[in-house]
Amino acid sequence: MRIDFTRELALNALYKIEKENAYSNIVLDEILESNKKDLDLKDKNLISELVYGVTAWRLTLDTILEKYSKLKLNKISIWVKNIIRMGIYQIVFLDKIPKSAAVNESVNLSKKYAHKSSSGFINAILRKVEKSDYEELKLIQNDMERLSKVYSMPMWILEELFKDLNDFKKIEDICKFSNVRPNIAIRVNNLKTNIKKLKEELKRQGILFEEGNLNDFIYLKSIKDITNLDLYKNGYFILQDESAGLASIVLSPKEGEYILDACSAPGGKTTYLAELTLDNSNIEAWDIYENRLEKVKENANRLGIKSIKTKIQDASLPNEELNRKFDKILLDVPCLGIGVIKRKPDIKWQRKKEDIIEISKIQSSILETCSKYLKPGGELVYSTCSILKDENEKIVNDFLRKNKDFQVINCSKYDLGSFKQFVTKDGFIKIYQNAEIDGFFIAKLVRKK
Repeated sequence: MRIDFTRELALNALYKIEKENAYSNIVLDEILESNKKDLDLKDKNLISELVYGVTAWRLTLDTILEKYSKLKLNKISIWVKNIIRMGIYQIVFLDKIPKSAAVNESVNLSKKYAHKSSSGFINAILRKVEKSDYEELKLIQNDMERLSKVYSMPMWILEELFKDLNDFKKIEDICKFSNVRPNIAIRVNNLKTNIKKLKEELKRQGILFEEGNLNDFIYLKSIKDITNLDLYKNGYFILQDESAGLASIVLSPKEGEYILDACSAPGGKTTYLAELTLDNSNIEAWDIYENRLEKVKENANRLGIKSIKTKIQDASLPNEELNRKFDKILLDVPCLGIGVIKRKPDIKWQRKKEDIIEISKIQSSILETCSKYLKPGGELVYSTCSILKDENEKIVNDFLRKNKDFQVINCSKYDLGSFKQFVTKDGFIKIYQNAEIDGFFIAKLVRKK
């Protein structure tokens, strides 16, 4: 018996994600990096496909598993569950892998990672699974149950979306696009090059790309190991979704200003603020963990940015010495991340409905605390990569009711390109994820006195 190394690595990643509540992107990066000498591009692609695919479609895969298992799901070990999930995913969603290979490789894995009797159990289930098992889920009569099982979306997220939107088609689109593989968007570093020169260099290297919606962004096509490109290593661009880049654009920083990014790691928005001010402003970048601030420093160093100073600081804890210090403040606050599920599918299983209350308290606290650090006439952007009203509109509107010296600045006044369509009647930006971009919320406030 020879165990397929790529599937074994994928299985170990899935175990760590579930057992330790680890982030799928971080676990995958660690596994690929530590085994890079033994993996070719095809191997890396299969491992990524299995890890992201099984994590994203876990609820759907478990529904099919339960159809053929006499054991309840909670009675099956994590190793066995993930071996079966991987097998079902290959049979149902991956056309290029023969069913026999999916079954046989799963059985081989079970001989190392499960009890001896599990091999027969796994073999029996996977031999019954067909692509039609997934198609049958689309016939479920109850709308909520059908959406949940067809798109592998937890029921509590659906309930929150229905509470906010009450629009079945829009909610179905959100679910569908949450399972689409994200595009690779990059932001040009105008301190080292410009968009025209970067495009010319990408063409010269045979790297396919598409125009972005915003001036400083490009979408790369069919590229792997992007961080190994010399263009990346030399700081000519940074990976960033356009939705996230909007927060820095809307803040509209100027040269010479004192700017705070209170929740800065890993530094995508922070470095964009520096670039927009030609590295000629005073930027404080906060986070509560030193290792996360190291990411900010790494990105700033690679991009050749000098104007960012990092500081360990909890943005929710008041510090009167900072009152009225900053011209501009960016609050990209911690959130549930419902808008970026396609990048971090583990969010669906690690977050719970009860988390909304806890996270919204943190968000409100950060906004209330950091608003005091703004100079009269200063401007503040509140943003999240979530799409729930309880984390966004409700937080901002509650703050405005208590703080009469603040008012909304309509986001439509900024150069948003095609993103102008996402400006709401209240002047906020509210983006629901689609095939191209992440879900995001942005509100801009000014302190009148």
